[in-house]
Amino acid sequence: MRLALRGWHAGRRAQLLALALLVLVVHLWLAHRHWPDRLGDRSTDHDTRPSRIEVSFVRELKPAAPAAVLRPSTPAVKRLPTLPAAASASAPAAATLDLMRSDGGLAPEPLLEPTPPLPTLAELRAAPVPAVAEAAEAAQAAEAASSPQAPTAFDWPPSTRLSYTLTGNYRGAVQGQAQVEWLRSGSRYQVHLDVSVGPHFAPLLSRRITSEGEITRQGLRPRRYDEETRVALREPRRLTIWLDDDAVRLPTGAQLVRPLGVQDSASQFVQMTWLFTTQPQLLQAGQSIELPLALPRRVGSWTYDVLQMETLQTAAGAVDAVHVKPRREQDPSALGSAGGELAAEFWVAPSLQYLPVRILIRQDAQNYVDLLIERLPQQAQPGR
Repeated sequence: MRLALRGWHAGRRAQLLALALLVLVVHLWLAHRHWPDRLGDRSTDHDTRPSRIEVSFVRELKPAAPAAVLRPSTPAVKRLPTLPAAASASAPAAATLDLMRSDGGLAPEPLLEPTPPLPTLAELRAAPVPAVAEAAEAAQAAEAASSPQAPTAFDWPPSTRLSYTLTGNYRGAVQGQAQVEWLRSGSRYQVHLDVSVGPHFAPLLSRRITSEGEITRQGLRPRRYDEETRVALREPRRLTIWLDDDAVRLPTGAQLVRPLGVQDSASQFVQMTWLFTTQPQLLQAGQSIELPLALPRRVGSWTYDVLQMETLQTAAGAVDAVHVKPRREQDPSALGSAGGELAAEFWVAPSLQYLPVRILIRQDAQNYVDLLIERLPQQAQPGR
């Protein structure tokens, strides 16, 4: 009798174990069929990806008040002397540099003040140009010396690593970890975003997205975007977006016109950091920023609304950050087919070089992942 009971219990345990394994396999199969399909497509491009920029992170970024920064495209300009009233009544020739109008549709304030009207030959002969010019230069030098927070030339931040804890919901609560790395070498840059769900040593699902390109006077110019998704018990799924000089080649095979100032899903965060650093007025609540994005299925313009400053409680302490949220409306001017797109809202911290300290990626109202910074950013030596 006892032997029969032991056999029955052993058989029951085996059935429960088999059922548990079946549930796990079904769960992974569903994740493979639904989540990765919404996040990307299969890639037929099997070429060698760019080599990773190697850096060493040697210091921790400490919170500090943001410094006033000159916009990077501002050249050194000598002003013409003030002319008599008769000359100033002529039509002015405004010399402005609209940095983003041709790069995404933004229209920030002019980088340079309008220059005075060009003088006539008679006016130049009548005006004491050397004396006036020297006096103007001396006044400008005195003003700069007396200002305790004179703007400094903009320089891209050194290579930086941000580490996040991951929580969220996808057919149930999920946990994991994430990391964003901004790497630079001369005028070359890379942005890596790694997200994994499940234990660090054996994630159930992981994704890496990489942006590779150039640093220019107008911000980042992506050249290539790679995305790789791994699900347990399945082959990796990869896709590549090529951003040529005048065209964007999507994984679907579509070739579309490259919009000026276009970014990708990874580079957009660093491009926003550059925008907010050089134009901090854009972080005022109520502002909106339009940014063209190259996504796996389409190229279109996204609008990001700037909301209020919030205090986030993080493992690194309380951090004041500005909430930036994309609009979810369908863009009728989008190129390609939309559907199943992810929307990423984020919180940038002015005290941490305008870096994103929280990133909330939504698929819909029920499915999302929430990344919250778990330590202060790590950085390489300046210039690396």
